Amino acid sequence: MATDSWALAVDEQEAAVKSVSGFSSRRGGCSRGIIKTSTTAEKTDEEEKEDRAAQSLLNKLIRSNLVDNTNQVEVLQRDPNSPLYSVKSFEELRLKPQLLQGVYAMGFNRPSKIQENALPMMLAEPPQNLIAQSQSGTGKTAAFVLAMLSRVEPADRYPQCLCLSPTYELALQTGNVIEQMGKFYPELKLAYAVRGNKLERGQKLSEQIVIGTPGTVLDWCSKLKFIDPKKIKVFVLDEADVMIATQGHQDQSIRIQRMLPRNCQMLLFSATFEDSVWKFAQKVVPDPNVIKLKREEETLDTIKQYYVLCSSRDEKFQALCNLYGAITIAQAMIFCHTRKTASWLAAELSKEGHQVALLSGEMMVEQRAAVIERFREGKEKVLVTTNVCARGIDVEQVSVVINFDLPVDKDGNPDNETYLHRIGRTGRFGKRGLAVNMVDSKHSMNILNRIQEHFNKKIERLDTDDLDEIEKIAN
Repeated sequence: MATDSWALAVDEQEAAVKSVSGFSSRRGGCSRGIIKTSTTAEKTDEEEKEDRAAQSLLNKLIRSNLVDNTNQVEVLQRDPNSPLYSVKSFEELRLKPQLLQGVYAMGFNRPSKIQENALPMMLAEPPQNLIAQSQSGTGKTAAFVLAMLSRVEPADRYPQCLCLSPTYELALQTGNVIEQMGKFYPELKLAYAVRGNKLERGQKLSEQIVIGTPGTVLDWCSKLKFIDPKKIKVFVLDEADVMIATQGHQDQSIRIQRMLPRNCQMLLFSATFEDSVWKFAQKVVPDPNVIKLKREEETLDTIKQYYVLCSSRDEKFQALCNLYGAITIAQAMIFCHTRKTASWLAAELSKEGHQVALLSGEMMVEQRAAVIERFREGKEKVLVTTNVCARGIDVEQVSVVINFDLPVDKDGNPDNETYLHRIGRTGRFGKRGLAVNMVDSKHSMNILNRIQEHFNKKIERLDTDDLDEIEKIAN
């Protein structure tokens, strides 16, 4: 997959992913940096949840291999009478030899759980539409890239596959997968339809695959006519849940889809399937097959839960120090409600001599990925964070999770799902975990009581001034 423009694009794309500099294509100076979020100091978890695109990019950067997903896959076929195929090897798919070579060069030895079911549907003749739920790290991008590359007719020098990503940076990530998988297929070319990538008016694209953001792709299809949408064979809409959280993207995506031919294959992927995503998916993908992940129940059975009564922030910090002084903690994650509290706590713990890492929403995504990697490698023993920054981080050595602030939603009610996500970071991988909740008011005690009721689990009181009691919980 190598022309001068391609090689240049790939070199610069890698630079964008490895550093905090922007990507600059041959056809125009597009130099936005890696996603940066707002710097409001008092931003709470609820507000930070808006930044789904940054979170999605972070998950891609910190995952060097596929996650071992234990969720069961549920397949709903468009035609329930047709046979349901799944594959256990890539050879069964009868891929073009150069694509099979690309798959193995990427380190895929056998299909992941989502690939086992999705690939036979995506590669079927005649083409079938698909809506699939798939988290980061399940091999989803490689699956739809393989479908696109399989459908391309290399001799035809015009766009045949179109992939929409919610942001410029996520488009680069998908482009990276296309480049790796297509490296033994030099006739295939890729173009980026991203803001700032300027083409001359009247020009027609000769690249067979176009990846880009909805606004630019819409302009290239309608106003500027660089792409003839009637010739598109495969349309991929990636990260649909992120897409609909971004102003305007939903309408733009629907307008693009309406320009495509009836026989165009439509593939939509989303990490979550809440109602808004499902309604959007049904507008964009007619007569689909559907792949859903049956949600695995997270359990609190392997986690010992305690609470500590305090009267102020300083008392909470003192209780934390007592806890550290009494038990051996391999690695700990400490959750705060605001960035301001997280920054203060990280600074105080550093003064006490602890090796502390701080994850904060105003950091660039590349910086967050570097912090998580250092924590994983054990260079820092304590990770202080707001909830949203720590989603999807699995670190085997985490033995203690501390809720410096209890999780609440924007209305001040207990956020039970977030509580489960947080303390679920310990007690994984077959080990027993420990969760300690800091309570500093009648209100937070009420929140804790409601969390206990919800999970039907008693949370014991812990006196951090009693060293014997602390040592007991560690055993």
